[in-house]
Amino acid sequence: MKIKEIWFDTDYIFGKDEEGKEYKQSLIWYPRLRQASDTERSQYTIGLGGIHWRGLDEDVSFESFEYEDAEPSAMQRFFLTHKEINVAEFARSLGMNPTLLRNYINGFKKPSKEREQEIIDHIHKLGEEMVAA
Repeated sequence: MKIKEIWFDTDYIFGKDEEGKEYKQSLIWYPRLRQASDTERSQYTIGLGGIHWRGLDEDVSFESFEYEDAEPSAMQRFFLTHKEINVAEFARSLGMNPTLLRNYINGFKKPSKEREQEIIDHIHKLGEEMVAA
């Protein structure tokens, strides 16, 4: 599959392949594209394996448009939009390996439903502690 045309809205990058099939994925996965101006977004090249924005130092592979998790889970969305959270310390406070949590956040590994709920519950617990302080 090769994307021939791209466009954006506030939350997504869209692509159309050579057969006219449309795809989308969340811009949360691509923070530089998410924050970029329309002019910056328009300055890309399409290569053999994907799309490259030299001025933004950002790449989107063609393959990524076919991922089943183009939309981040609630847990991923929380960490990807709250960069101020120290993931390593959060993981340690949960008793989890920090690398494993980073892999969950970035989509390299997928947590079980129970494990994801445990992470979300810990986020809520810390929020409650902060409100009570």
